[in-house]
Amino acid sequence: MAGESGVIVVGGGLAGLSAAARLHRAGIGTTVLEAGDDVGGRVRTDVVDGFRLDRGFQVLLPAYPAVRRLVDVKALRPKPFTRGTIAVTETGRRWLAGPWHGLPAVGGAAGFAAGHPGDAARMAALAARDLLAPDATVRADAGRSTAEELRRWGLSAATVEQVLRPFLAGVFLDPSLRTSARMFHLLWRSFLRGGGVLPAEGMQALPRQLADGLPPGTVRTGVEVAEITADGVRTGDGEHLPARAVIVATDGDTAARLLPGVEAPAWHAVTTFYYRAAATPLRSPTLLVDGLDELLLNTAVLSEVAPGYAPSGSALISASVPDRADPGLEPQVRRRLARIYGTETGGWDLLAAYALPRALPVFGPGAPLRLPVRLAPGRYVCGDHRDTPSVQGALVSGQRAAAALMADLTG
Repeated sequence: MAGESGVIVVGGGLAGLSAAARLHRAGIGTTVLEAGDDVGGRVRTDVVDGFRLDRGFQVLLPAYPAVRRLVDVKALRPKPFTRGTIAVTETGRRWLAGPWHGLPAVGGAAGFAAGHPGDAARMAALAARDLLAPDATVRADAGRSTAEELRRWGLSAATVEQVLRPFLAGVFLDPSLRTSARMFHLLWRSFLRGGGVLPAEGMQALPRQLADGLPPGTVRTGVEVAEITADGVRTGDGEHLPARAVIVATDGDTAARLLPGVEAPAWHAVTTFYYRAAATPLRSPTLLVDGLDELLLNTAVLSEVAPGYAPSGSALISASVPDRADPGLEPQVRRRLARIYGTETGGWDLLAAYALPRALPVFGPGAPLRLPVRLAPGRYVCGDHRDTPSVQGALVSGQRAAAALMADLTG
């Protein structure tokens, strides 16, 4: 059942598929058991009335080193966001993007530089440092939070509160910006080097590509693992599957339940709302961030980024509230979107609301970049709770777990 080497990977998300891909390249037969009805884990895309709805607002960063190594990004037909943002400020919407994005961006950048010359210079210095510094410098941990790091760079409270905090809260799902400064620098570097994109067919195209690279029959969906036994796994329906080695590639809570010695992580939540509109409220593939309201909304017209996310003649708008899992926020979100886009939103149809209490593991100051993936001979764990809470971390952790297993098999 588990191939000639008897290896079972529990979980068909990015980490599990990454591990299976490395084992397959090494000629080690592997079975991936996924509890859901399809691969992807937390990276899933639903199709509702012809709209593609990612489960929670997600963006792929092609500059992630693991993505460059393991993913055929071109085959995903990536659709880019604007490399910048529109910030909702006390003086209205302000474009903060490169001047090549058109006159609004030119005016926004010029206005920001004129009104905040010190912040503009410090932001440029911060960008240059993270873009050009050696990896060791960017990865170094000074034990500071992102909020502390922004203060250390001398950025004004107004720029942090109205621009950086709402943007980074949407990325980290952490309005307090207690996330490690090291995580901030690593992500900032990837944004600078490649921007963000959406696969043309939704974020789930990423795990599906990884799964398609495995031999037919490797992935079994709809199989929940209830127990890791001494010589394999026991499924929820009582079936025992023997295995020489097991990699648990689930979310951190499930891994802690299955594997003694693994500590469940703390989590950041998110609630993402998707709306259908008859016409686009903004003709630009740009993320808008709102620092003037407690929701700290980030929102985008996803059909302007990736036209295939919506049927012809309709627009798809996403709006995410970081660190809150509460679909009851919808009326408040709808009212705020009317202010942000300067249009009536009462006629927008709510397509779905994803309230996700376990969206991203918490990664606080001083957190190690990597936790052990080898628990004992034949027992391994991976997932974004073992590395950075990101696509990069999930892919890397799967590679590390596979490498540790291979070393044990040949040692």
